[in-house]
Amino acid sequence: MSGSLPSPYDPSEEDLEELPQVSERSRTVALILGMLGGVFGFHRFYAGRVQTGIAMAITFGGLGVWWLYDMVTIVAGEFRDAEGLPVRNWPLAEAAPRQALRSRDVEALTQHIEELQRQMGELNERVDFTERLLSQQRERQRLTGGS
Repeated sequence: MSGSLPSPYDPSEEDLEELPQVSERSRTVALILGMLGGVFGFHRFYAGRVQTGIAMAITFGGLGVWWLYDMVTIVAGEFRDAEGLPVRNWPLAEAAPRQALRSRDVEALTQHIEELQRQMGELNERVDFTERLLSQQRERQRLTGGS
């Protein structure tokens, strides 16, 4: 016999295809980022889900509800990265080697953050202006006897 018999301990190609694929990102990192800056979507930026990370930052984690949901899914191992793969590896050493962030990725993320900061500044100015107008209106009504 020229060929050897397959070992029952060696996985076949079919067995390898059936193994669930898992994200290379660490669940530990996602959980830490979620706890420290989850309402701003830090864990979503880490997972490569930039658009929902921005939406989460704007809504402050869906006023906490979206953030809480994400924390539960991270702990349960059901949180998914941008490729749709579950983030399940707890220890950092278990995670597959990550690609280094390219400078254009960092630059794009920096631009997104700067845009968010600008929008939040404008929103803050509008709220201050509205509060001043309402305060002036209340003061005029008080002085004129409420008419």
